[in-house]
Order: sequence, then C-alpha cells, then structure tokens
Amino acid sequence: MMNSTTKHLLHCTLLFTVIIACEVFSGGIKIDENSFTLVDPWTEYGQLATVLLYLLRFLTLLTLPQVLFNFCGLVFYNAFPEKVVLKGSPLLAPFICIRVVTRGDFPELVKMNVLRNINTCLDTGLENFLIEVVTDKAVHLAQHRRIREIVVPKEYKTRTGALFKSRALQYCLEDTVNVLNDNDWIVHLDEETLLTENSVRGIINFVLDGKHPFGQGLITYANENVVNWLTTLADSFRVSDDMGKLRLQFKLFHKPLFSWKGSYVVTQVGAERSVSFDNGIDGSVAEDCFFAMRAFSQGYTFNFIEGEMYEKSPFTLLDLLQQRKRWLQGILLVVHSKLIPFRHKLLLGISVYSWVTMPLSTSNIIFAGLYPIPCPNLVDFVCAFIAAINIYMYVFGVIKSFSLYRFGLLKFLACVLGAVCTIPVNVVIENVAVIWGLVGKKHKFYVVQKDVRVLETV
Repeated sequence: MMNSTTKHLLHCTLLFTVIIACEVFSGGIKIDENSFTLVDPWTEYGQLATVLLYLLRFLTLLTLPQVLFNFCGLVFYNAFPEKVVLKGSPLLAPFICIRVVTRGDFPELVKMNVLRNINTCLDTGLENFLIEVVTDKAVHLAQHRRIREIVVPKEYKTRTGALFKSRALQYCLEDTVNVLNDNDWIVHLDEETLLTENSVRGIINFVLDGKHPFGQGLITYANENVVNWLTTLADSFRVSDDMGKLRLQFKLFHKPLFSWKGSYVVTQVGAERSVSFDNGIDGSVAEDCFFAMRAFSQGYTFNFIEGEMYEKSPFTLLDLLQQRKRWLQGILLVVHSKLIPFRHKLLLGISVYSWVTMPLSTSNIIFAGLYPIPCPNLVDFVCAFIAAINIYMYVFGVIKSFSLYRFGLLKFLACVLGAVCTIPVNVVIENVAVIWGLVGKKHKFYVVQKDVRVLETV
C-alpha cells in the first residue's frame, strides 16, 4: 500500500501532465509555429467584433487568482495526509458544542445523524461535548444529557432583521438562550453532515492549539450510498477547492481571502458573539460568507482543520441549480455590502465576478475556434493553464473522494472519466444559475432535499 508521500508525488505528476497536455493542445506552448493560423482580426472581423473577442478572452483571466491558490494548495501541501493523530488528550479539550441548524423538515434525518455523530465523538474519546439542534419546527429529539433542542420562536426578530439560518444562529447567541462560555467552542454542521473520527481528532487538535478562533476542514460527497452520480461527480470540484484554495488561504495566510463554506465551521464562542450573525437581510442569504468577511475585517485569524466530514450532493439537477443560484446571489450581496471594507473582499469580488461573467468567458470555447485571434504567448499560456487546473480539479476530487479499494480499479477509473464528462453539464448548470441568479429574487433561501428516504417513499 502506498504511503501519503508517494500518493502526493503521483498526484503532482498527473497534475503537471494535464497542464502540459492542455498547453500543447491549445497552443499555450507552441511546438510547431506553422500549425497555428495567424489572422489579422481587425481586417478580418472588423473593429467592434475584434474588441469583443479580446474582451471575452481576457475575461478568462478573472479566475487566475483562485486558480493559482488551488494550484499551490494542491502542490505545496500533501494532498493525501496520513490519519490524524491526537496531539493531546480529548479529556483535556475545552467544551465543544456541535450545533446543527435545521428548518425541521427532515426530523428523522436529524435524529439519525445526531445519534451517529454522538457515537463518533464517543468512539474518538471526546467526553466534554454537547449536540445542539436549532430548529424552526420541533423535531422531538430523545431526552439525552448530550442533546439540546432549541426551537426558534416565530416571533423572534434580530436587531437588523436577519433571516433564515442567520436568524436561528443569532438566536442561539442571545443571553437568555446561550449556555456556553466565551472560551468554549462551537462546531457548526448542516443537518446532513456526518462527523468522522478523523475530523473529531482534527477539531480536538485545533481547539487544544487555540491559536486561531476560527477553522474549517474538508468535506467530501461520495461516501456511503451515492444518490445522484451526476451531481456527486460535479461536486468533486468542491473537494479539490477545499484541498487547494481553502487550505492554502488558511494554512499560509490564516485569512478567509475567498470566504469559506457554511458547514464544518469551528468557532470560539467569544469570537462568534463578537462578530455576530445579525447582519441584516443582505447577510442572510450567504450567512457563512458574510460572517467570514466580518471576522476577517475585525482582524480574527483562521486555520485549516485536518480530517474530513461527509455530506451528500444535491439529489437532483434542479436542486444543484437552485443551490448554486443561492450561493451566487448571496455572495454578490456580501461583495456589494458597505459593511465589508473593500480591501477585505477584493479577492472574493474578483472570484464572484469571474462566476458572474462565466456565460461570457465560456463562450470562448466556441468563438476561439470560429474566430481565432492572436494573443501574446503569455496570455495563451495562462488561459491554457486555467483550463488545465479546472479540468484537473474534477479528476482530483474523484481521486480524493472515491476509494479505489471500495470501488475497484475499473469503477474507480469510470468515476474519473465520468467526472471529466460531467464538466459540460456542470458548465451549463453554472451558466443557467448565473443568469437566473442575476434576474431572480435575491433574498430567498432555497433548501435542497436532504433525506434520501423521502425520495424512496414518494
């Protein structure tokens, strides 16, 4: 069995192979200058068309900052770390509250996952913990000394009128509701999120270290039963994003330069109360992003937590589309908010506008073949590099998510090939999400289907 260093070296070799192949195929590296037709676009296509073609080509460069972060994160940090080893006794860890926020639409799922997560914590040796379920509708959890159910009153309103998940999270921080001390820690999970022993060890190490009040780790989506192969393969990109961009920004800079996710969020209570989730309606659609930017602007630091958690990808393509649409709308509200200083949201703004302009930048796939334009060699090289990294993100996400020993070689390779084949579908979904997100209502919070048993009984 290969060790982690060997796996990482093989992964780097594959990554550079994909980069070189894309550079040669697309002309980023010109082996034979005569194989590329040179045209004078100004005379061939006219001035207006040429300006538009160059504008479309240069829009591709908006993704360069996050592509560089993903590349460096995947190369300079071991992509296949060994099993997390505890650096101290779990008995010495500060109190940890595992907080799950739900609308209460899937009570059986919540009950099952609460039980599983309690057992995972106990199996890891963690004793000083509590699981809190914060819900709009009662889910009637069993009475247990490690379980606390908080039902948010319908009449509750925050000072700024926060909505949805922000409202529920802020309710927990009210003096009349909160039972935690400022030195305690909260692990924020979605209702479908499952802890692993590795992630619990990583969290214990993080809170014992205590240098950073905020942290986050890797989530994978291909565990246990896969409900929808297409959406799961599409989400392989997100796995790579965690191991690349997210890991680099937290381990090297200790700042949420590109924001973070809304689950597997670890916070120190005092810092969370200081930052607050009471950020108005603009901070309620992508509450995780707004919170991270507020914490960043207030000088708080972040770190990456070793060990992965499990979630499931959306069960339908429509849910995937709705999910991406909400993310785009929410992040745009964050970027446009006057409460976040410009310098703290610069990279996030570049990132989200590379997403907003995706329908334009992806049109290069068609126009580059129909209407070729000469570009500086550096521009051609960078554009090919961006394409190569984005393609490899899907490949690596599958390698990281799917077990070769569980699936076997043939099925494993089929998953890798399948992830590459889903790229066109994912591009279409992302483009539709952008258009829908720009023209649709901004302050909505769509919740995807999360309980597979509901699908089975319909």
